[in-house]
Amino acid sequence: MSEKHEAILEELYKVVIERAENPVSGSYTNYLLDKGLDKILNKLGVQAIEVAIAAKNGHKSDIVYESADLVYHLIVLLAASAIPLEDLIAELRKRRNYSEQTSD
Repeated sequence: MSEKHEAILEELYKVVIERAENPVSGSYTNYLLDKGLDKILNKLGVQAIEVAIAAKNGHKSDIVYESADLVYHLIVLLAASAIPLEDLIAELRKRRNYSEQTSD
């Protein structure tokens, strides 16, 4: 993942943390955080299903749109669980390095 791509994810993560620390009236992020883990998990599951349906239907623009929703809800889950985004990125890098080493 390029630094540019990481930057947008980091920006989104920071916004979620900022909303948690300084709630904004009418914010969907605050709604999710206020409702708690069960609501976040429900929305994450719904979004995963919507990505799968979009893929099954072969609609690339819908796959992208629903994937963005899925990533957003995943970032909300990470923030709500006090897991830094860097931990996810490090895990992805670790898996990539492992995959490159075992593909010879």
